[in-house]
Amino acid sequence: MSFESLILFKCYLITAPVLFVIGIYAIGTTRNIIAMIIGLEIMTKGVTVLLAAAGYFNGKPQIVEPLIITMIVVEVVILTISAAYIINIVKKHDSLDTHNINKLKG
Repeated sequence: MSFESLILFKCYLITAPVLFVIGIYAIGTTRNIIAMIIGLEIMTKGVTVLLAAAGYFNGKPQIVEPLIITMIVVEVVILTISAAYIINIVKKHDSLDTHNINKLKG
């Protein structure tokens, strides 16, 4: 592994946990549902970056590519389902604040 590749690998190893921690912080500190969904997406992007870096520096990106594509598809499904829930919550409760939404019944 060359010196440039080692520096790039260290950048990826720093970036992925930072994204994950930013996502956890966004979920833990906000009361807005949309900000929580954005935090979840940032967390999954950190995991995706880590998977891509592991595949690239392992020398076998063809093994990691299907995992990344599957993860992106799962992210899109989670985002669309969350958007539908958010629309229904706003119609029913007229608020995106989690503390104002107390009576969530089926």
